[in-house]
Amino acid sequence: MTQNKTNIQSYIKIENNEIVLNGTSVFKIEPTDFADFAKQAYRNFEMQYPKFFKMDALSKLAFLGSELLLSPITSTEQENNIALVLANKSSSLDTDVKYQESISDKENYFPSPAVFVYTLPNICLGEISIRHQLKSENSFFIFDAFNAEFLSNYSEILLNTNKADTVLCGWVEFFNDSYKAFLCTINTEENTKYKNETINTLYNK
Repeated sequence: MTQNKTNIQSYIKIENNEIVLNGTSVFKIEPTDFADFAKQAYRNFEMQYPKFFKMDALSKLAFLGSELLLSPITSTEQENNIALVLANKSSSLDTDVKYQESISDKENYFPSPAVFVYTLPNICLGEISIRHQLKSENSFFIFDAFNAEFLSNYSEILLNTNKADTVLCGWVEFFNDSYKAFLCTINTEENTKYKNETINTLYNK
């Protein structure tokens, strides 16, 4: 198998009420809860996707990051061969807790199908795939901490085995209103902008 050199093309970080795209702050507001921050970010970037408001917090976080990275490079006219490789620590625990609360009280037993559908972390991959018409490989992994080496190696395998033309990979962690997203796009196209950077160095910037 020929090993092609892979390059980071773009990246995004979302945390502390701020969105940083390729090193530049593109959205920042005064401290607020995530629900309000996500709603304001959605409106600021004029995203036209009403289903956003039905998503759980983890999916909203992943959606916001992927939207700004993928919209410029995807097309509704053709198939987009972009693989998704995401990971976090808390899985879908934030939504799991909310669902458990809805079924724990026998006097007020009201399980919500709208909440239950998000009790798997990989549902956010489905939301991104639907939005950008992706039919390519996608995987969601759980780690104790950000695992840059794994994400990098897995992405390189997908690209070098022609499973994808581009990989969107990264970390989307949400629990109890504490959140952090780091996503980047990787492919084999030349890009010297991040030639001295790695997934790990960009994550820690």
